[in-house]
Amino acid sequence: MTDIDLNALSLTELKQLEKNVAKAIASFEDRRKAEARAAAEAVAKEHGFSLGDLVDVTSSRKRATSAPKYRHPENPEITWSGRGRKPAWIVEGLEAGRSLEDFAI
Repeated sequence: MTDIDLNALSLTELKQLEKNVAKAIASFEDRRKAEARAAAEAVAKEHGFSLGDLVDVTSSRKRATSAPKYRHPENPEITWSGRGRKPAWIVEGLEAGRSLEDFAI
């Protein structure tokens, strides 16, 4: 491995080095994933299957959407579940003296 005197490098050179290292790490991980995928496909093929037959790729964990609890007073198509950041129309209504219950569905 090449020894680099990091203290002798400028900020621009350090940032470029950081980018190069991040790129090298990503490339390394991609190669390792490809190798692992090829090995898994080979094992699946030995047993008479394809990797797609054994792995359900659509099973990524998704969060269930929350039911809406609040509705925009002028446009009923716009709703909010009460989770996360308050939408602007809720904030504006609260600042105007309305309560959250005024928007409840």
